[in-house]
Amino acid sequence: MRVLIADKFEKQGIDGLTGLGCQVTSNPDVTPQNLGAAIEQLDPQVLVVRGKKVPGAAFANAKSLKLVIRAGAGYDSIDCAAAAAKGIAVCNCPGMNAVAVAELVVGLLVCLDRRIPDQVAELRAGQWNKGVYSKARGLKGMTLGLIGVGAIAREVKKRAMAFDMHVIAHSLNMNPLRAQDLGVRYGGHTRADLLKMLPECDAVSLHVAANSESERMCNAEFFAAMKPGAYFINTSRGSVVDEAALREAVQSKGIRAGLDVFADEPGEAKCSYSTPTAALSGVYGTHHVGASTDQAQMAVAEEVVRIVKAYRNSGKIENRVN
Repeated sequence: MRVLIADKFEKQGIDGLTGLGCQVTSNPDVTPQNLGAAIEQLDPQVLVVRGKKVPGAAFANAKSLKLVIRAGAGYDSIDCAAAAAKGIAVCNCPGMNAVAVAELVVGLLVCLDRRIPDQVAELRAGQWNKGVYSKARGLKGMTLGLIGVGAIAREVKKRAMAFDMHVIAHSLNMNPLRAQDLGVRYGGHTRADLLKMLPECDAVSLHVAANSESERMCNAEFFAAMKPGAYFINTSRGSVVDEAALREAVQSKGIRAGLDVFADEPGEAKCSYSTPTAALSGVYGTHHVGASTDQAQMAVAEEVVRIVKAYRNSGKIENRVN
């Protein structure tokens, strides 16, 4: 079985696939634009990607390709409909990076409260401004609102409670009994419930999938309902946020934002990129690296090997999303 890995991938995963008898080609430098040519030339049965975008055009001349594995949870970077039209299954590795993303959420939360990036920047510029930075609210006693209660949100909840934060959660499939089981306050399941929950939250963290229902769910109405000066964290997908509305809230309401994802972020690992949202004072941006820890990538690599093994042995496709 020929496997093309078109992204950075753990050596343990490559060794595991080779151990299954797969013919593995690792080409992490392939771009979304020339991925189709690589697929046509190498003719793999399996394609593995991490964050790289896989446009529908990449499947145009695919002959043997039957399975695309997203080495992570979110799969909106892959044109799943185009893959399905060619008879190509797409699957993911849910939950494997939950701890890593939760750790980044907490890191961003602490940064927003203590303004750590600003302090680092001023010290590097030769500035000492203790009078400004000695003012912080502290996380203890704050209320954190979780939007979505999947694996990542549940890991965030554990860490927030270790800071003695209060947690309230909203989800489309939430009910009071489930909230009780999770050990959180019930934040409802409707849009009206969400807008009612937001004024209670000192911080909000997004954990929803990117789809037509969630697109720009964080809009002007959403930010109008948030407390002035509250913290907003998005490590899910950029399409969930109306960034113009967020920028307005940062400037007019003193909202502070920690963002690991952006609506127009590039598909390449390294390139020139600028966005007015990340450049705004009060916004701390990272490079869509929530899942990028050694621990998470090892877990994902093991899951990829498991998926390929199941497919090779029985034709069964685990975690199919299209």
